[in-house]
Amino acid sequence: MTKTNAIITRRGALAAMTAASLAPLLPSRLAAKSFYRMSTLGPGTTPNLVMTTFATLVNKVLPEHEIQVNATGAATKHMLEVGAGKTDFCMSSPTVMFLMSNGKAMYKKIKQAPDLSKNIRMLFNFPMGMYHIVVYADSGIESLMDVKGKRVFLGPPGGAALRTMTLLFESVTGYKAGEDFEVAKLGWDSAAQAFQDKNIDVYCNPTNPPSPVISQVAVSNEIRMLGIPEDALAKPEVAKLAKRPGFRFTQMPPDAYGEAQVNTTPENTLAITVGMSTNKDLPDDAIYEMLKAFWVGLEDIKAEAPWMQPISTGTALADMNAVLHPGAVRYYEEIGMTIPDELKP
Repeated sequence: MTKTNAIITRRGALAAMTAASLAPLLPSRLAAKSFYRMSTLGPGTTPNLVMTTFATLVNKVLPEHEIQVNATGAATKHMLEVGAGKTDFCMSSPTVMFLMSNGKAMYKKIKQAPDLSKNIRMLFNFPMGMYHIVVYADSGIESLMDVKGKRVFLGPPGGAALRTMTLLFESVTGYKAGEDFEVAKLGWDSAAQAFQDKNIDVYCNPTNPPSPVISQVAVSNEIRMLGIPEDALAKPEVAKLAKRPGFRFTQMPPDAYGEAQVNTTPENTLAITVGMSTNKDLPDDAIYEMLKAFWVGLEDIKAEAPWMQPISTGTALADMNAVLHPGAVRYYEEIGMTIPDELKP
């Protein structure tokens, strides 16, 4: 061994010994870092805004944890992945949870879906918002009956939004999706861009107003919100849509997007509750710490993010039809919330 190599070897050994001696003195959170995967909907949706805020606050406040966000795909698939332990967090919804646990609709041919649903635990629910059915004011489209022959984005392929809007359009108008009007088969982010580029005639998005995506369109364009006609609300097939878990009828204000919105009266539409879920095997302490970081930090964010105003612990358990994660139960009971027995694991 040369003299130079001997010096390098001694220096390496000394560095290793020094690091070993200092390790017990370092904070435990610097010793290891846990990485988590989160799947959410694309930009411009309420779940994306809420869940990326959750990840941002956790990553900022808890350096021992890091959440990596994937904002593509549909929640129906994401829930299967969380149930299988392939993803750690995703958006859920009372309706999708019902369908998954009972093997219905998009889960009818997925035999393992009901068993995977048993691995899902809830963190909180929140109002996803109301279904926006948006057109450009100069498009000539003034009601749902005018969508015949148009290109319409109802939601991403395989997603719950696509199913909901397909049922709504067909039950109100009698039109068949793919026959009487073209269905744009796009993801959330690409659909938003296509609408901004006027490559889509009708854009549907369940979100809390004011949506950043729609607000961006309204900066330089007049828009119109389409709604469910009063006489259609009484139709059994329409009324049935609002009776599903997490759904209800509501009204879109005529000024939700200021002077750029040409509506003069409120428009009937659907509102939906969704949530954030995780796998039952995630550590209780980690979930407790993450929820605390989120709810405490959220109050400071609301001042500059008006679309986050509806998100609160007051609605965290609303419409919930799956049990909470033990770490969530611990946090909510700590802040004085009463947890119904049916939501306890």
